[in-house]
Amino acid sequence: MSVTPQNLPQYMALEEPGRPRAAWPSPRVLLLVCLAASAVVAPMLFLGIASGHDLQFHLASWMDVRGQWREGILFPRWAEWANWGFGEPRFIFYPPLSWILGALLGAVIPWLAVPPVFIWLATVLAGMGAWRLARDWMPPAAAAAAAVFYAVIPYRVANAYYRSDYAELLATAIFPLLLCSALRIIRRGWSAMPMLAVSFAAIWLSNAPAGVIATYSLCLVLVVACLAARNPRPLAPAALGIATGFALAAFYILPAASEQKWVQIQEAVASVLQPSQNFLFAWGADPDFELFNIKMSYLALGMILLAAIAAVFAARHRGQFRELWWSGAALAAAATFLMFPASAFAWNWLPKLQFLQFPWRWCEPLGLVFALFAGIAFSGARGPRRAWLVLMAAGIVAAGVLIGSDAWWDMEDAHSVIESVRAGNGYDGTDEYAPVGSDRSGLPQSGPRMALIVGQSGQLIPLGKDSAEIEKWSAERIEFHTSAEIPETLVLRRLNYPAWQGFVDGRPVKLQSRDTTGGMMLPLAPGRHHVEIFFARTWDRTAGGAISLLSTLGLLGFVIVTRRKIRSGDWNA
Repeated sequence: MSVTPQNLPQYMALEEPGRPRAAWPSPRVLLLVCLAASAVVAPMLFLGIASGHDLQFHLASWMDVRGQWREGILFPRWAEWANWGFGEPRFIFYPPLSWILGALLGAVIPWLAVPPVFIWLATVLAGMGAWRLARDWMPPAAAAAAAVFYAVIPYRVANAYYRSDYAELLATAIFPLLLCSALRIIRRGWSAMPMLAVSFAAIWLSNAPAGVIATYSLCLVLVVACLAARNPRPLAPAALGIATGFALAAFYILPAASEQKWVQIQEAVASVLQPSQNFLFAWGADPDFELFNIKMSYLALGMILLAAIAAVFAARHRGQFRELWWSGAALAAAATFLMFPASAFAWNWLPKLQFLQFPWRWCEPLGLVFALFAGIAFSGARGPRRAWLVLMAAGIVAAGVLIGSDAWWDMEDAHSVIESVRAGNGYDGTDEYAPVGSDRSGLPQSGPRMALIVGQSGQLIPLGKDSAEIEKWSAERIEFHTSAEIPETLVLRRLNYPAWQGFVDGRPVKLQSRDTTGGMMLPLAPGRHHVEIFFARTWDRTAGGAISLLSTLGLLGFVIVTRRKIRSGDWNA
């Protein structure tokens, strides 16, 4: 059956919108998405790496994780080389999927190739996720168009080139699967719950701000879709799916939430990082942030316009996909509203929303809605409608070219991090992950691993090999022998953090912090001592791991039981 504007409603009715179809894309669709992803990273093949705001942060994290794998630490918690070797608990608070993927890539390809390959993979995943969502509702050609549109939306390109926020790129690539599972629950009920739980957990394990966006977006989509379907019963499996998703990610979420009191987490929303400073066309105190916010504001306005045009073209078919249309329209409206100053009350009232920092991050769900509506409009479009779609595609290409030409092309940023970590000098730390009471600005960028405090002046004398014999010095364990003729205080090149525990000659000792920097201090009595200091497992990490393990086993059991019931005909899904 060929698709035309006249028979599209009959085609969609025949294809049962909302009902799962092909599980895997055709080679043609996969090729189109891969070509789109290749176009996104193509400039990096000639100009090098686009040095966005977070390039050094992510590249340093990947290298740190890779180095700890060599030490036998499979799941790092402490960033060994942050703050020039003093470290920080970065991997407790930053979700693990992006730094695991980056470290894996760094194990097989050169570090300078990791950023473009990461972007390419995330873009392909985004396109495939959008295809999976669209294929439940649209003809194959329309689903392919939606996949390509979502893969290259301007916000994703800006994220890759301006911000280098690879974790957000990965999280937002999973977002279509979350929306897909939410809409499947409306039609299929309990059998679609596992997909929702897994995709929801994966987003939280990729990027925390994206997790906040996903949580609010999911709740809105579910409520609106249930209203459109006039059926509130899917809210029960959806609620269980959300709870299970949080439980699956508990090994990260619980420690990150529990140990926030041990770090200066409020720095994440300090000064120019507050949402009020980053609404569309907002003016702040920092000229550089103002300029960047203006760029993102124009980009957001362009995406709002694209989404509005696509919604107008898709509206004529909304009767054939009520849940998708109304939930998408509601999500686009909410995302648009939250980018403007009029929504300030919501940012102050809704829990954790302020940790998004930048309201224009809502361009991501807005972009997905645009891609879906553009795919619907693509189905059977002829004449002026096809011209509008071509014009939208041309606008996206033009935006991508403009972003690429305006990006900061400076390979020195990447080279400096790589060489500094390889030389053992470390890299700059992060304000919000600094332990309470520490002052990163006072930390020396070079110096000995251990030193003695002399007298009241606080002067440090480095310990030589004759005074200290180091047996092990890794990210999470320090072990050495030392001798003291008089009572003295040893200073180590580590920031003190409550998870660090010290033992002198097998007896526990209380580790102290320097008033000036927060560096670790260890008081020693006269004599020769065997010192052990290690990063202990806290109760929240143990509890979080247990919750994740139990929820994984429970979810697997649910999937097995559900599939048996479906095959036996006892469950009508």
